[in-house]
Parts: sequence; structure tokens; C-alpha cells
Amino acid sequence: MKNALIKPATLLLVAAAGLTATLDAQAQSTPWLVRVRAVYLDSANGGSTSPNLDLSINNKLIPELDISYFVTPEFSAELVLTYPQKQKVRSAGTEIGTLKHLPPTLTGQYHFNGLGPVTPYVGAGLNYTRFSSVSLPAGVTISKNSYGLAVQAGADFAIAPNMVVNLDLKKVQIRTDINLAGNKIGQLKVDPWLLGVGVGWRF
Repeated sequence: MKNALIKPATLLLVAAAGLTATLDAQAQSTPWLVRVRAVYLDSANGGSTSPNLDLSINNKLIPELDISYFVTPEFSAELVLTYPQKQKVRSAGTEIGTLKHLPPTLTGQYHFNGLGPVTPYVGAGLNYTRFSSVSLPAGVTISKNSYGLAVQAGADFAIAPNMVVNLDLKKVQIRTDINLAGNKIGQLKVDPWLLGVGVGWRF
């Protein structure tokens, strides 16, 4: 009787181990990882080249979608997306208008594997920001395009073979010239910190 129970139990354990190994292998072999995050945009508000402007934008919570492709288990490329975000523009703390910005960012990442369910990573890349729907005092305009560097660090915490919880921190250069009657009078330096929390799926 004992042997009759041991044999099926052994077979069941072997099958379970095999299934777990298969799921782990599938999770590691699939090249795509998609994450959705809630991101807090904390603007550095570096001011402007003209101290009289004292420009800033508001901080806010924004949604984020990123798509990562793993070239190898360690190296990946990540494209970070959102929809145009509306921001209040202030001068010396007084609201003077609004604008929208769309800031897609592309980074290359290195993932530190082999640490169990936690996979830290670091990354660096480029940001492009498009400004639109600008509403500022008469005669004041801004440059529509911004190009800058981006750096990041974060970690994925595995909660299933194909699902992770993610923490991510990015620093991004976003800057635009301020013009009055066609002449540059300053520069708005947003340069935000972006702190994100979300979930991801490997497929």
C-alpha cells in the first residue's frame, strides 16, 4: 500500500517540477515585456536663463506604458509612452498659462539576473518631447521640440512566471526656449524625476 502511494506521489512531484521548469524557461525565453505604471512627475523646475521669469510647471501623477524587447536575457530596449500631458505654467508662483507635452523615451537597459525573484536594472537613453496646445500671454511662444538624455534604475519583482511588479526611477532632460515677439528671453527647464510603480507581463 505504501509503495502504491509513493509511486504516484513521486510521479506527481516530477511532473510538477517539470511544469515549473517549463514555465520558467518560457518566461525567460520570451523577448517581450509590457508594463503599465502610475508615475509621479516631480519637476526639477530649473528656472530659466532670465531670472525675472522664474518659470515652473506643476507636479502631477501620470499614466505610463512601456514596451521592452530583450535582445539577450541581460540586455533590452525599452520604449516609454504616455498621452499628451497638460501642465500649468507659472511665473514666480503665479499661473500664466498651460501647455501639453508628449515625452516618449527610448532607453537601453542592463538587467542583473540570477538574484532570485528580484531583477534590478539600470538604463540610459534619449528623450524627445513635443509641446502642443500652448496657451501663454500674448506674444509669448515656446520651442515645440525638446531633445535630452534619460537615465533610469529600477527592479522587477516576479510574482508569477510571466508577471512582475515593477519599481522604476528616471531622470529626464526636458527643456524648451521661451520667446517673446520672436526673440529668445529664457528657457524652461523641466528636467523631471519620474517615480513609477506598476505591473508587467512577459509574453
